[in-house]
Amino acid sequence: MYRFLLTPRWWGINLFVVLAIPFCVFMGTWQLGRFEDRVQSHEEAEKQPDPGTRTAKPLAELLPVDQKTSGRPAVTTGTYADQFLVPGRKLDDRDGFYVLNLLRTDSGKALPVVRGWLPGTAGRADVPAAPAGEVTVTGDLQASENTGSDGVSTRGGLPEGQLGMISAASLVNLVPYDVYDAWVTLTEPEAGGSDSSMKPVPAAAAQGSGLDLKAFQNLGYTGEWFVFGGFVLFMWFRLVRREAEAARDVELGLAADAD
Repeated sequence: MYRFLLTPRWWGINLFVVLAIPFCVFMGTWQLGRFEDRVQSHEEAEKQPDPGTRTAKPLAELLPVDQKTSGRPAVTTGTYADQFLVPGRKLDDRDGFYVLNLLRTDSGKALPVVRGWLPGTAGRADVPAAPAGEVTVTGDLQASENTGSDGVSTRGGLPEGQLGMISAASLVNLVPYDVYDAWVTLTEPEAGGSDSSMKPVPAAAAQGSGLDLKAFQNLGYTGEWFVFGGFVLFMWFRLVRREAEAARDVELGLAADAD
């Protein structure tokens, strides 16, 4: 009754099932591992002191930025150069923009420094000038933004002097000098500021270090892969049963033999 399993058509079906089920199990296990890694990273981060409360260290000692150094206070010395406005950034549920200046350091590279946040529309509000001369900057270290970072704009067509994403890749074509693949945000208002001056921008948590939406997406994908593997196996048994019943009906003369 089950000799049909040896026909060329069923060889193809059987081969698909034999390959599909292990593949679904592998992908489901991999997604579960990604979720467990995020849980572990979150637990380790919870045990560590707040990065912003640690002693500031020289910038070079904290690079490259990773989950352990993200948010750590970094200190470096240089001279402010080009200024850019980063529109479409919210602070305390208010619309506004970041004021970003590149700090030319002794290393020859420039460090993007978010000096603060201002309400309103970029280009229409008065922006305080950056301090002149050599300055020592202490700010919370951040990794370069990407298309998945909060507030990032990739629509293009921004006016001159505005920037949609804070990253070395975005700045490399805008300035004639090298830029660090990192940036810092000042934790305190600049000296001499007033109540109407820029507000400090809090450092964001490192991507992948917490139980965010992406972490639970990994968990959801785990279930989807296991369900798909079970569905493949269920459909195979159902097709086998239907084919066996059809073959039995032919033997009993209850149905015409299609062959």
